Amino acid sequence: MRCQRLLRGLGLVCAASTALALLPGCSSAGSAPPSNSGTFFGPSQPLGNGTVKTYAALDEGGRPTEVGVRLTATALDGLPETSTGLPPTLMLDFPDQASATAFDHVMLNWNPQGHEPPELFGEPHFDFHFDMVDMATIHGIIASDPDYTAKAERAPEAKYVPQDYVVPPGAPAAAQAVPGMGVHLIDFSDPALVPGSYDFEQIIINGTWDGRYTFVEPMITREWLLTDPAFQQPLKLPQAYHKSAYYPTTYGVHVDEQSKDYVISLSGMTMREAS
Repeated sequence: MRCQRLLRGLGLVCAASTALALLPGCSSAGSAPPSNSGTFFGPSQPLGNGTVKTYAALDEGGRPTEVGVRLTATALDGLPETSTGLPPTLMLDFPDQASATAFDHVMLNWNPQGHEPPELFGEPHFDFHFDMVDMATIHGIIASDPDYTAKAERAPEAKYVPQDYVVPPGAPAAAQAVPGMGVHLIDFSDPALVPGSYDFEQIIINGTWDGRYTFVEPMITREWLLTDPAFQQPLKLPQAYHKSAYYPTTYGVHVDEQSKDYVISLSGMTMREAS
């Protein structure tokens, strides 16, 4: 009888031990907490014969390290060859995991015949506006706004604008402002920006509206993307920021070896405090 009780007791202990081992977090070795790291994607939208979507990458602590846009390989085919009026526009939401960054969304424009000034940017290309203001603000940049001229001319303090970026010489800022976008700035220190001789492949433009630095804009030709570039360069940065958030320090373009997606990235995310 005593042996039967002992065996019965050992059986209960073993069963309980097995059950505990199967419960999450109850193994004797312990288990690591779930990781917040990874790459997360926004909704896809059609582009050419393919699709395009945004993404955000987070490190183990859930901090953003990179945001960007991915175009499938077929997105460069079947694009319109001509356009009238403003270029076709896609408004691409970021995934929620990008909320700690400075960026709200990406506005993508395909320009089959380039755009002004044609002596610089007349090649078929994509504009990727990484906007730091919401879509309502973007849609509110309209010429019928009675304050349109004042908002265009209201430049941020120099410390809030990336180094060397200025309104192109010539017409005043209000005349150069683009509805639904804002005022575009070029790197005045770039010796290659000579109308008529500039070999346009890719460039970073920055933008402002109503006293704020509002977008980072890679402009990239379709022809250059088709060369499968592997490109990275540091971004020119402001000295101060209006909003506390993670901002990029590096810009890159490459082709994902596995998916063959074209990837346009803003990386090296660094926390900046408003000042």
